[in-house]
Amino acid sequence: MHGAHGVGYEVYRRKHDVRMKVEKRREQDYLKSCRIIEKIGRLGYIKNF
Repeated sequence: MHGAHGVGYEVYRRKHDVRMKVEKRREQDYLKSCRIIEKIGRLGYIKNF
């Protein structure tokens, strides 16, 4: 948790605003990876996409 998001689990668990920032960043990373995979699929690098 600390390495990826810069906060320890205890702070993440106790502070709602920190938790929301981390979760928003996770969601943005997930959506970004989905767009990259979609683009790779359109380019034909992944078969049966």
